Amino acid sequence: AKAIDGIIITNDFNLNKVSEFQNVPVFNINALAQAIKPVVIPGETLKTTVVKQGTERQQGVAYLDDGTMIVVEDGQYYMNEEIEVVVTSALQTAAGRMIFAKPLHSQKKIKQ
Repeated sequence: AKAIDGIIITNDFNLNKVSEFQNVPVFNINALAQAIKPVVIPGETLKTTVVKQGTERQQGVAYLDDGTMIVVEDGQYYMNEEIEVVVTSALQTAAGRMIFAKPLHSQKKIKQ
C-alpha cells in the first residue's frame, strides 16, 4: 500500500497499528461501526420488542438493530410484545454496550 500510495481498509487491530507506524493511511472498519452506532441518552424513548426474560426478577431483554442489549425493568410482563421504553441509563462493558430502560406506559398489573 505504501509503494502505490494506497489506503488500507481493515478490522485487524495489529495491521492498523503497523500501518500507522509505517505512515500508511488506514481506515478501520471497527472505528466506523463505533462512530455510526446510535447514541442513546437517559430520558430518550425507544420502541423495542421484549424477546426473553432477564437474569433478575421481572426483567425482560430486548435488542437494538445493531445487537445492543436493552434490559427492560418489569419487561417479563411484555414478552414478545413491541413496547415503548424510556432509557434510564447506559453502560459500556468489555462485551459491548448495555442499555437499561423501563416501559413508558405501564398497562399491566405488575406484582411488587
